[in-house]
Amino acid sequence: MIETLSNVMTAFGLSASAGLNAYLPLLVVALTARFTNLIQLQEPWNVLTSWWVIGALVVLLVIEMTVDKIPAVDTVNDIVQTVGRPAAGAVLFAANSGVIGDVHPALALIAGLLVAGGVHAAKTTVRPVITASTGGTGNWLVSTLEDVLAFLASVLAILVPVIIFLAVIFFFIVFFWWRSRRRRERVAAI
Repeated sequence: MIETLSNVMTAFGLSASAGLNAYLPLLVVALTARFTNLIQLQEPWNVLTSWWVIGALVVLLVIEMTVDKIPAVDTVNDIVQTVGRPAAGAVLFAANSGVIGDVHPALALIAGLLVAGGVHAAKTTVRPVITASTGGTGNWLVSTLEDVLAFLASVLAILVPVIIFLAVIFFFIVFFWWRSRRRRERVAAI
């Protein structure tokens, strides 16, 4: 029971980090499963440990990390990743929840899709504001911070799942509070 709960918390953390960067948490999981016993991927998810998949993830990661730092191109990347990030979150949740045998796989895929999609939605809402307020000069810094956060969240989700699970819940509460506050301010201004 505790192992299952820990796996679900890991799955939530990895899915959330996929909302920031689709390929970084996939690569962290692939390398961790390939070289350690911290993660045991079952069929069909163990395909992530294939050298072909790892190589493809490295190439996709380099592309995403590069284009995400360029103003205007990052917006196009966010549009393209509206499919990629939630899909990566769904795969990560399903592969790491450890409950696939107990729960219908669609439930795990939907949970990952919603978590990664929620983080992605927050990112795509905030990034244009940052681009506009900094004239695009802040994009590289914010993108780099997002990459570091995605990496740390992925590692923490594997090593200390309770902390990252609580952080994900806190993030969603703060984000929805911020959005509702902005909405109230806009209504009040009218």
